[in-house]
Amino acid sequence: MSWLSSSQGVVLTAYHPSGKDRTVGGDHARGGEEATSRYGHYTMNQDSTTRVTERPPLDRSSSQDSLDELSMEDYWTELENIKSSSENRQDQEVVVVKEPDEGELEEEWLKEAGLSNLFGESADDPQESMVFLSTLTRTQAAAVQKRVETVSQTLRKKNKQYHIPDVRDIFAQQRESKEKAPDGTELQAVRTNENKSQGKDAQASGDKELIPLVPEDSPASETDINLEVSFAEQAVNHKDSFKDKTQKSHSNHASLPTFRLPKDKTGTTRIGDLAPQDMKKVSQLALIELTALYEVLGVELKQQKAVKIKTKDSGLFGIPLTILLEQDQRKVPGTRIPLIFQKLIFRIEEGGLETEGLLRIPGAAIRIKNLCQELEAKFYEGTFNWESVKQHDAASLLKLFIRELPQPLLSVEYLKAFQAVQNLPTKKQQLQALNLLVILLPDANRDTLKALLEFLQRVIDNKEKNKMTAMNVAMVMAPNLFMCHALDLKSSEQREFVMAAGTANIMHLLIKYQKLLWTIPKFIVNQVRKQNTENHKKDKKAMKKLLKKMAYDREKYEKQDKSANDADVPQGVIRVQAPHLSKVSMAIQLTEELKASDVLARFLSQESGVAQTLKKGEVFLYEIGGNIGERCLDEDTYMKDLYQLNPNAEWVIKSKPLQNT
Repeated sequence: MSWLSSSQGVVLTAYHPSGKDRTVGGDHARGGEEATSRYGHYTMNQDSTTRVTERPPLDRSSSQDSLDELSMEDYWTELENIKSSSENRQDQEVVVVKEPDEGELEEEWLKEAGLSNLFGESADDPQESMVFLSTLTRTQAAAVQKRVETVSQTLRKKNKQYHIPDVRDIFAQQRESKEKAPDGTELQAVRTNENKSQGKDAQASGDKELIPLVPEDSPASETDINLEVSFAEQAVNHKDSFKDKTQKSHSNHASLPTFRLPKDKTGTTRIGDLAPQDMKKVSQLALIELTALYEVLGVELKQQKAVKIKTKDSGLFGIPLTILLEQDQRKVPGTRIPLIFQKLIFRIEEGGLETEGLLRIPGAAIRIKNLCQELEAKFYEGTFNWESVKQHDAASLLKLFIRELPQPLLSVEYLKAFQAVQNLPTKKQQLQALNLLVILLPDANRDTLKALLEFLQRVIDNKEKNKMTAMNVAMVMAPNLFMCHALDLKSSEQREFVMAAGTANIMHLLIKYQKLLWTIPKFIVNQVRKQNTENHKKDKKAMKKLLKKMAYDREKYEKQDKSANDADVPQGVIRVQAPHLSKVSMAIQLTEELKASDVLARFLSQESGVAQTLKKGEVFLYEIGGNIGERCLDEDTYMKDLYQLNPNAEWVIKSKPLQNT
């Protein structure tokens, strides 16, 4: 069997195994059946007196985007399909969400933010976190301080024996570190042109904020997404004006604004462009920023923790993504998206994306059940007959795959945070929150979600023939991703409608703005650069101290260090290395207009023979070292601007690591 035949994308959809040979969702006698408590693999109990598939009465004042009842038809139909398919499904383990003890949630939050040494046995020496804290914005620091205080109070109540630092001491040290004037490179890394005058005023008053605020007298276009300034700081500065725009923002769910990213001369950074060590720092900062944004806007953000449960360690359905990928990688090294997921997508697309009602029309229940069993037995053997899988059945299997994951695709930890996006005042803030949440997802979840969204967009691109608009697709997919919390035990019918409308709109945002959501905000990359710069200084001091103790000639070391930095390249010229090309090195003069694409073109134009077949998109220019670990540059990066931001970097042309999708 060819594991990747011609599969390029990936999907998500629903399953419908009922005990009867009929199309799920069709008319059937309910008799004395009670509403099932099971919706897919990780749902919660539902009071049997409340029929979740009966559409709750509409109250426009409570619905965020005033979705009318008719437009919600696809959502309720899909929910009914899922309920029906679950009634005769064999019971499986349900994810148990643990209610945290006092302070436990905050302690876990600090660990995920990389600040665990602010409490516990290592709290006597929190210096490792001082560099990290020195790069935070005011709103980010406030979010950290709030949780440190809660953990400290909890530990004191529990009479822990180890030292508990006073939070005031920790943040006093942070403020002291901010009093040190940064060098020009660091200042540029966090300052935008429109904020230079404000920064000077802050310095004059002794308050040297490294991350600038947005001046209220120079608002950006409503369609621009500012990635240079902290989202939470933007929310603080524009809170009043955002309130004025809220009604306008929610007026038309079907026609979302066209947001764009203003061009950044130092290049746009996307998920996958950074080295793992820097990506870890990005995730830590994204958690702090997301928390700060929610708190500024008055929205509660509570992470959840799934209790470990026994799950299958082999098979296709109901397998944790990480385990599934481990077994897939034994078949196809480097694959990042489950092979069954890819194959089902390919099968759907093979049938043509013009099919009317694609994703909405479910497959026959008994066929879905039989196909599941047959796939489990034959998929990895390569003996499964894909010709027997009808297009709508493949779509139902995809949705089944997603729902039967032991933990939600959007993760147990952040599913409620995704759900809470609907409570943010404006579409722009909702988009900012989704951007941070995508960064926070585990790699396997994020890669699979990306493949799903790309597939859904391809379906929407054929809406003229398949009659599946972006909102239709969002309505069908929302219950498959969000129903874990949409069916809360104590929820009223009205709340269920609001939840349905909200999650459908979140799904719509994820699909429409997926390219933007996989971008790493520049202000976070700049905070990583600042951390790296400070850590390098710290390491350099430690090295000098060590060499002195070892009786080495300090001047000799410093001379070597200086010569290594200066190298043999004249001012205004960079040396680009290309170890895998015929021209392995080239000195390139920096000009105002020189882009990364120009550098690549110069190298590729000199290739011959086999290497000449290299195409744009197969090799990339990388920024390595200096104040970043490693960063793949987009083709529109202006090299002189980036050089000024990171003058100690090396420049290397190479291919990206092999990633089968």
